[in-house]
Amino acid sequence: MSISPIGFFDSGIGGISVWKEVVKLLPRENTIYLADSKNSPYGLKSISEVQDISSKNTKWLINKGCKLIVVACNTATTNSINLLRTKFDIPFVGIEPGIKPAIKESKNGKIGVLATRGTLSSKLFEKTSQSIYGIDTIERHGDGIVEIIESGEFENNELESLLREYLNPMIDYGIDQLVLGCTHYFIIKDLIKKIVGNEITINDYNVAVATQVRRILDEEKIANIEKNKIYTDFFTNGNKFAIELLLGNKKSVNTI
Repeated sequence: MSISPIGFFDSGIGGISVWKEVVKLLPRENTIYLADSKNSPYGLKSISEVQDISSKNTKWLINKGCKLIVVACNTATTNSINLLRTKFDIPFVGIEPGIKPAIKESKNGKIGVLATRGTLSSKLFEKTSQSIYGIDTIERHGDGIVEIIESGEFENNELESLLREYLNPMIDYGIDQLVLGCTHYFIIKDLIKKIVGNEITINDYNVAVATQVRRILDEEKIANIEKNKIYTDFFTNGNKFAIELLLGNKKSVNTI
């Protein structure tokens, strides 16, 4: 048993979608969320830059007393999580594009993947993609999407136009499953659904991540079973506007 918090970090506010599922499944757990908006987006950085940033964020969360860290970012997971697991003596849960679940659910064998350049070019994504047989995939870099979301714009003409540019070729290709390879994209899931329609399923892996967190807490015997007051602390090294807007101003956000 441990009342220590679960730590989360992402290149900004995207990981809030993951955090929500974890606290929904594990309401007794204390949590700390670090929005590394200053370094956003990770997807345009080199592997070494992402690894360095991820290590610094991990150290920061460990210094805050975290017992488990959720790397709530696809790019940081695919490029850094193996390194983090060798450097730090703490459990990690990462975020990987839900390609395998999409394969199971696909009826026509056509899958679309919308992700950052950093995720699509990573060795982990390449390894996962190479294990796929008999499946047609169409991939698009979501350049510019994260920057718009980080500005606090979750639905406007510029964002919708950009999404249509990336998604229309997938729709024309006939995909029946869409994999979102960036946690930021789940913030605008309703807008994406509006574009792709009901015939295409958007694969959501956030519940699976929360389940994995619970499994590790149980295995390591570090789940919180106390009935103390539960806390969630949010921190950002960027502008607080977007994260406060996303949280509905219900939570205070600290600037670091």
